[in-house]
Amino acid sequence: MSEWFVRSFGEDYKIAYRHRDWEQAEREVGRLAARLELRPGARIADIGCGMGRHSLALSRLGYEVSGLDLSPALLREARSQPGSEAVSWFEGDMRRMPFEDGQFDAAVNLFTSFGYFEEDREHLQVLREMRRILRPGGRFVIDFLNAEQVKRTLVPESRRVDEETGTAIVERRFIEHGRVVKKIELTDAAGGEPRRYTESVRLLGEPWFRSALAEAGLVLEAAGGGYDGEPYEPERSKRLVLFGRRP
Repeated sequence: MSEWFVRSFGEDYKIAYRHRDWEQAEREVGRLAARLELRPGARIADIGCGMGRHSLALSRLGYEVSGLDLSPALLREARSQPGSEAVSWFEGDMRRMPFEDGQFDAAVNLFTSFGYFEEDREHLQVLREMRRILRPGGRFVIDFLNAEQVKRTLVPESRRVDEETGTAIVERRFIEHGRVVKKIELTDAAGGEPRRYTESVRLLGEPWFRSALAEAGLVLEAAGGGYDGEPYEPERSKRLVLFGRRP
């Protein structure tokens, strides 16, 4: 499998995911910060920051934030946002983070910015890197899809039109070889040849994370169904949110 995310997280991603809610990110981050109980000015790494929704919200709460993403296009969008100068933006691979050992008080990986790679040893390497950049006692949060719920409720196809550009967007979803795959097709309002992309995320469950976190040297303290501390229920929760620390 090629690294699909190198191509998919480009300019068209901003059209396909324009509907992402910035105000919702603000609310999520507020609940997250309360749960982590971090001191004012704490240093936080947002790993897989994308267009910067959560990085900017964390910065507005008074934290010192570094946002890391592989996509130049998404980082350009992040840098164009109001308040972006308060965040340090880094282009890089989460398997080889461009940060010093023990640099951060907390690391967050939000909105299913995990599970992209072909081999599970690569996902484990991300967790090891997360441990490396955290100070002893530093906290982490991984907000991932709930694999069991995805398997039960996957919508095979959806269609919509981007209001700003008139671009028609078709998304087709299926499960294959333990991954949830999304085929995205964008067609300009004027017509022409559709542009096609693939997204593929490994359906990693809570048992996998529990084992991998331990192998990476991280302590899992709680697995919830959201940021508010609600319990994780495999058959019902929309998310799998993992809270823990570097010992």
